Amino acid sequence: MSYMAETLGCRGMRVVAVPHTLRKDGGRYGAVMFELYGPRQTDWLNYLRTLYAANDGGRWVFGQSGEPFPFEKLEQYQARRVRDRFTFDMLKEYLHHLGLSPFEEDFYLPQGAPSWLVERTGPVSPSHKEFTLAQARERF
Repeated sequence: MSYMAETLGCRGMRVVAVPHTLRKDGGRYGAVMFELYGPRQTDWLNYLRTLYAANDGGRWVFGQSGEPFPFEKLEQYQARRVRDRFTFDMLKEYLHHLGLSPFEEDFYLPQGAPSWLVERTGPVSPSHKEFTLAQARERF
């Protein structure tokens, strides 16, 4: 997203919403993340605003950078439990303020909207595994 925003001269966004399902018998580490990129370099890459609460290998961490939006619930970032500082509901609300609702099915390709196809080409890092859609559904 960072590269795309810079190359296209626009803002780009990365949103992550993974429920924390990790148990002794399996599951995934949870994360709620919001990253907004601009078309020009900033202090770090071209980030304009970042927020995250994520389980980093067993420990919840929270972070933020950039100028907060007027609609942000800044007091919530002081919550005692780290995972409560930036929640999925907050992410949805923030995105709604930006005119986005990516967790609603009708958000994608509304009537008459253009679409983009993003295709990854080239070698995959040796440390990454690839899965078919069926394998991913079975595993996760």
